[in-house]
Amino acid sequence: MDTNYKLTGRHIGVAILDTGIFPHVDFEDRIVVFKDFIHHRRTPYDDNGHGTHVAGIIGGAGIASKGRYCGVAPACDLIALKVLDQDGNGSKAHVLKALEWIRENRENYNIRIINISVGTTQKVNDEHKDLIEGVEAAWDDGFIVVTAAGNMGPHPGTITAPGSSKKVITVGSSDMLTRHQGISGRGPTSQCICKPDIVAPGNSIISCSSKPDRRSYTVKSGTSMSTPMISGAIALLLEKYPAMSNLEIKYRLKETARDLGYTHNIQGWGSFSIHDFLAS
Repeated sequence: MDTNYKLTGRHIGVAILDTGIFPHVDFEDRIVVFKDFIHHRRTPYDDNGHGTHVAGIIGGAGIASKGRYCGVAPACDLIALKVLDQDGNGSKAHVLKALEWIRENRENYNIRIINISVGTTQKVNDEHKDLIEGVEAAWDDGFIVVTAAGNMGPHPGTITAPGSSKKVITVGSSDMLTRHQGISGRGPTSQCICKPDIVAPGNSIISCSSKPDRRSYTVKSGTSMSTPMISGAIALLLEKYPAMSNLEIKYRLKETARDLGYTHNIQGWGSFSIHDFLAS
């Protein structure tokens, strides 16, 4: 990154709604809070591994790999909210409770970003409506909400909720638009909204594992892996420009994306460029 000082996301709080977080050495002492909406345990854990992998992409420090596998914002604060069980399943009630908790605790942990690398494929209007209203309320409160496009592509209309919200930042996978049958979810949504907003790498991403040795890494693929790349980069930008609003950040993503030559409902504004995004 061509910046006048090294950005690390220090003191920027990123809330991660997922399967939990395992205390991997790469997280150091930066798991500032863990809230379990499934089993109500107090000690950080991840009985699935998905949330730990996502957290590593956002803010792993690369300690166990001697810097080889480092997250985008390696000094950011991690607020891990477990809303999914060991099978990756959850309910809208857990997500909505987590969003409410974030509102109540935003000042305590300087929570600026909400990463939601999960989504529902249920064809139930009320289920989608409640989730979308929940994330849009958080957006209206000033949070930067970053969500996954889902892995239901390649057909049109396969964006999962709450990524189908017109307000939040919805992320697809730039390397899964044509490969693997193009599994990255694509628009339009049921409300005729063009989605995703932007795409970033998501195929075969190496990040922190939840294995007991606390030093392992693993490989996962999907829009769940693309989403935290954007969240981590936003943490870097907020360190540089703390007063930036969610709308300003969304506009900056649009202006700095690189066109891949696909339609908006496949690539959004284009491929994410961290260099251009962080440039003055």
